[in-house]
Amino acid sequence: MGGRRVFVSGLGSELGTMVAGMLEAEPWVGALAGIDADPPRRRLPNTTFHRISPDQHDRIVETVTRFNPHVLVHIGVWEPDARASPKVAKTLTDQAATSIIGAAAECSAMEHLVVRSGIEIYGRGRDSLTRPDETAPIRPTSEWGRTVAEIEHIAARVSARVGVSVGAVRLAPVLGPHVPSPLGRMLRNPVVPFSLLADPPFAVITDRDAARAIVAAAREGLAEPVNVVASGAVTCLQALRRGRRIPFPLIGPDWQVARALSYLFGSPIPDHVAEVLHRGRLADNGRMAELLGVVPESTTSEVIDQLYGWPSIIRQPARVAAA
Repeated sequence: MGGRRVFVSGLGSELGTMVAGMLEAEPWVGALAGIDADPPRRRLPNTTFHRISPDQHDRIVETVTRFNPHVLVHIGVWEPDARASPKVAKTLTDQAATSIIGAAAECSAMEHLVVRSGIEIYGRGRDSLTRPDETAPIRPTSEWGRTVAEIEHIAARVSARVGVSVGAVRLAPVLGPHVPSPLGRMLRNPVVPFSLLADPPFAVITDRDAARAIVAAAREGLAEPVNVVASGAVTCLQALRRGRRIPFPLIGPDWQVARALSYLFGSPIPDHVAEVLHRGRLADNGRMAELLGVVPESTTSEVIDQLYGWPSIIRQPARVAAA
């Protein structure tokens, strides 16, 4: 299996850079290349990076097909209110998926496709399972859930068309010290709203565990969906107590005012995050070890504790003048 050509979309994101860094250390990987509108977050000595905007369809197709990968890892997705507004995030994600995954269908060496998805794909409707496994119906009830469902649909169409295997890594909300997460951003505020009528549990995953799972999916040739979720769960109120934040109980129409104020203070609450606060967000991760050969290193409670331990500003000491 050595010497496989691997192409990573979304290389400029924190998660994409982390995945590429791990892939560089994989003995089965030969040539490694990637694409994004933004440069990688750190130096990747063995990766060829192409800075291309998602709306440059022809350049993307030319770049991917010229590299002719054996494995395509598609992380080029924009979560609403993470790096872009919901409308812009959807446009960028749709453009990237159409161009990059579509280009994979034109690659003669293409064997395997891994796409980033999310447990939001199951939705939180009234008849939804509290802890769905991979066989649960796909019934998204948020814009982000519909977006990841569409990514999986596009990948499935390519699979049926050219006969490559497809693995979907359905991530819990991803938190990390440099991850632009709307959920993490909200929980770090000094005062945080929570639902007085319901304080349901949710689970998360660290960026490192998410990256390990994506790399394992590429290495193992994952050919089905898998939930990647940290063990355990917390409620919003429990999380706020762990972080010594001030909980602000809300009910009914008060949420509209809270979301508007949160937006003004730089922590917008998109519909999939509001859904976490009202309905919770869990998923069964029982098949992760079986399908990927890895398990999360951090529990949900540990991830929340780490969230509150990350500095908002990292101060560097002044340089000492050379003698």
